[in-house]
Amino acid sequence: MRRFRLTVAGLAAAALVAAGCTLPAIAPRTDGAGKAAAVGTAPTWRACPEVAEELVGRGAPNMRYECARIKVPRDWGTGNGATAGPGAGQTFEIALLRARSTQQRDRIGSLVLNPGGPGGSGVDTAVYLSFGPAFGGLPASVTDRFDIVGFDPRGVSRSSPVKCIPDADLDASFGSDPDPESQEAFDAFVALSERIGRGCGDRYGDQLPLYGTEQAARDMDAVRAAVGDEKLTYLGYSYGTLLGATYAQLYPQRVRALVLDGAVDPRQGLIAGSESQAKGFERAFGNFTTWCAANAGRCPIAPDARAAVTSAIDKARVSPVRGDDDREATAGWVFYAIISSLYTESGWQELARAIDKLEGGDPEDVFRLADAYADRDADGHYSNMFDANLAVNCADEEEKPSRERIRQLQSQWRAKYPLFGPALAVGLLSCTEWPGGRDPYPTGRADGAPPILVVGTTGDPATPYEQTGTLAAMLGVGRVLTWEGEGHTAYPQTSCITEAVDAYLIDLTVPREGLRCPAR
Repeated sequence: MRRFRLTVAGLAAAALVAAGCTLPAIAPRTDGAGKAAAVGTAPTWRACPEVAEELVGRGAPNMRYECARIKVPRDWGTGNGATAGPGAGQTFEIALLRARSTQQRDRIGSLVLNPGGPGGSGVDTAVYLSFGPAFGGLPASVTDRFDIVGFDPRGVSRSSPVKCIPDADLDASFGSDPDPESQEAFDAFVALSERIGRGCGDRYGDQLPLYGTEQAARDMDAVRAAVGDEKLTYLGYSYGTLLGATYAQLYPQRVRALVLDGAVDPRQGLIAGSESQAKGFERAFGNFTTWCAANAGRCPIAPDARAAVTSAIDKARVSPVRGDDDREATAGWVFYAIISSLYTESGWQELARAIDKLEGGDPEDVFRLADAYADRDADGHYSNMFDANLAVNCADEEEKPSRERIRQLQSQWRAKYPLFGPALAVGLLSCTEWPGGRDPYPTGRADGAPPILVVGTTGDPATPYEQTGTLAAMLGVGRVLTWEGEGHTAYPQTSCITEAVDAYLIDLTVPREGLRCPAR
């Protein structure tokens, strides 16, 4: 799947767990509010402390949580009153959560959030980020001036969710060999991708293109209106940068401030974007192996972490270790444990321990890491994150490479990016076998918008740093802020990054051109 999930919400959740709070692997979903506000009307907000309680076990100190739902046209191109075309005259419901500090003063407005994915829940992210810097959340300087507003984009979580992939098929997908070399193994993955596409097509038919990014960006303007802001202040991570960039092109005069952290290059096609990620993950994995060799006391698979990881995948292909629940730690599950661990530098030690324990016959840490990535709970049930991920990514993409072309790329990328290239190539099958039309987003300038802050991390695996300047240049009003760190996304990781972003959000002070923040 092309755009791997974020996210910063995961960072905040991990910090809360470390602090002794209980966080389920998959948080229960509540609808947040009763009847949704009609299109174009003000929503009714109601107190919803239960959302934070279900996610984390408690609310953040000095925070109040309110929820609402709004209706949006399924197809903004035809409008809510139209009678022709897929979805015309019908609506989706968008779920919102507002976290407001009891210490708030000199309120500026709302800071609207998207955590990426596509498929990540902004409602969940608003809760996690409300817990403050001690838990990886937003600084008080921001929460004292803004309401923190998360929304689940159309098709995601609480917002008219897309759900069409059975748990068994998701298990098969994640558990599959990341590099099916034999034609038989490759054909089996083709058949699985066909089955997933057919099931989603049977359920949603010609409305599948309505889950694309441009439609969701137009929903964001309805969110802006719902919170009562004349102009949008927005913090988007990873895929959320694509949403923000699309919004800026559609509504440049309605932008107050956009922070786009972990930039996606909107002009990359499906193949180029997948190869970029293969390169990014290989680079991040190389950084992990260098760290491991220099920190043998903290890395039980030192001195040659690459050999240890490669050996673990090879062994899992022929004799996967069986866990307590009789589940097998196949090569696919080991691979996704690796992917999951590279999103943060703090995950490196967890990866080393998991591979070491797997060698000793204990796969539970591998499963824990992979399941966190896949949003799979202890009972084997999945959220709709990857259903939505496919629906959005495939609606966005015009490019549809043939199976033969994908097979060629698998071989070529194996030579260039041995650990991650084959999997990223084979993953292209997901959209090749996806039914329905396409609805590509715009890829132009945001003329008329104020300066937009584009933040990049030099060691980012999922949205490689090279995309940062490209996105800023495409928009024409982008200003790059660089973090010389590891992991996916930067804000609010260090004081340098935090101070620069806060000054932009609060005072609209744009960082000086070329500002680079050290790793620590």
